[in-house]
Amino acid sequence: MVEPSDFEPTGPRREFIALIRIDGQREKAQPLRLMGTSAPEARALAIEQYGEGHVISVWNEEDARRPR
Repeated sequence: MVEPSDFEPTGPRREFIALIRIDGQREKAQPLRLMGTSAPEARALAIEQYGEGHVISVWNEEDARRPR
């Protein structure tokens, strides 16, 4: 399992938005706000908080608005 402590700070902490769908629940995906230096670190924070085995989608609004 990837832990948030596995990530070395490589830049400023940024806000990431996540949606998590908890296995076994009929409810819609729950939105989360996480602070991390990267999307993988933010995902690891969500897993640390909610455990493994859930569907998690993580993104950063600033990154999403940049042209590719």
